[in-house]
Amino acid sequence: MKEPYRVEWVDVAALIDAVLRAEAVKPVQQAKRDAFRAYGVLGTRKDPPLTAIFYSIMLRLGLLDRVIQDLTGVRNPLLLDPRLRAALRVFTYLELYAKDRVAYSRKLECLKRTASWLTSKSHPYVGMWFVDVVKGLSSYAFIPKSVEDELIAKYLLPPWYVKKVFELVGEEEGDRVLRALAERPKISVRVNVLKTTVQEVVEKLRSGGKNPEVSQVVPTVIKFSGPYNFDKSELFRKGMIVVQEEPAALASLVLNPKPGEVVVDLAAAPGGKTEHMGELMGNRGVIHAFDVDGARMRRLEELVRRAGVSIVKTYVRDGREAPRLLGEGVADKVLVDPPCTSDGTLAKNPDLRWRLVESDVAKLSQLQYELLKAAVKLVRPGGYVLYTTCTLLREENEDVIAKILEKERGKVKLVPLEGPYGAGFLPGTMRVWPHIHKTIGFFYALLQKV
Repeated sequence: MKEPYRVEWVDVAALIDAVLRAEAVKPVQQAKRDAFRAYGVLGTRKDPPLTAIFYSIMLRLGLLDRVIQDLTGVRNPLLLDPRLRAALRVFTYLELYAKDRVAYSRKLECLKRTASWLTSKSHPYVGMWFVDVVKGLSSYAFIPKSVEDELIAKYLLPPWYVKKVFELVGEEEGDRVLRALAERPKISVRVNVLKTTVQEVVEKLRSGGKNPEVSQVVPTVIKFSGPYNFDKSELFRKGMIVVQEEPAALASLVLNPKPGEVVVDLAAAPGGKTEHMGELMGNRGVIHAFDVDGARMRRLEELVRRAGVSIVKTYVRDGREAPRLLGEGVADKVLVDPPCTSDGTLAKNPDLRWRLVESDVAKLSQLQYELLKAAVKLVRPGGYVLYTTCTLLREENEDVIAKILEKERGKVKLVPLEGPYGAGFLPGTMRVWPHIHKTIGFFYALLQKV
């Protein structure tokens, strides 16, 4: 049997800091890197095991909070001081869910130093209270008190979402879908053909100890097992590879922008698809990239600069304003990859599962429809609009397409997609399933303006 990884105080401190930062910094991978860098963990032999612990905590946040709720009597752990909440989440995980894999080098020191830190940052008695709560974990076992508790414990997901998936595909297949969303996927990158070749990237990854496999769906996508330090990667820093999942990379191939065309990306940041379209266009033509998020748009601008794509014009504006700003009937191709629930990416973004809110679904589907309406105005007769999401929910996929086809009857038609992935619930659309295709969940619908 493998020896448990032994955590010291600095490891626990790094984990608490990472969990704390993850509440404010997205993606959580960045929060983890920032915290591990601050504590001298990043890139050391401690990085892989502590990264695994961090992601296990993120995967269980909702369950950990249910335990904290039981132990403290606090109605909602979000009412606690963020530092205290982060510390309780880390110790609850270590005490209840990692005993066979993780052990303390000096548990008392870890407890005392955490307590002192909490006291110094908040109330004098918080540290003592924290120690008492952690001691209570030694005699605690989580016993579900309701069907909702049972679903949380079984799937590590909000009960409403579990029920939605069951309604979509039935309980038997839904169980397979939900379990796939808890499996850690391989790292996926796309080769920037403006700067290098797939073969060169494969060779460099092999020389770095990786065992890369080239995608059968998108020939420029390479997958390999982590961890991988992108901060130190020459391939990444020089723009030879772009972090992107296989289904996301396929989107640009489906839309198929050509050199010299006018393309509009209505929800472009952080820019993976925008950059890919620039590659496919051979840096000839123009891509108008819209997004309301200024920070994410700066990431897009940095990405296209690093990748050597020079035809992107950026607008920190709502994509629904694009027809007024650019004019109607001006685009050959329009990409609508709108904000969505993003549940298809839960395997690679484990913390996201606990930020899923049922009431957001209707709001998002309305926004998606309005962005599609703007796309129909933008595209010229005979031009194409590609609609994609990374959600499994029908309300944000087939229902949105059915609505635009009804409301814009006679103006647009659905162009049937037949592979490489599976059929959607609306004939002609296409879906990616995590349990079947071993990647993120995704949806595609290609429209043509009549």
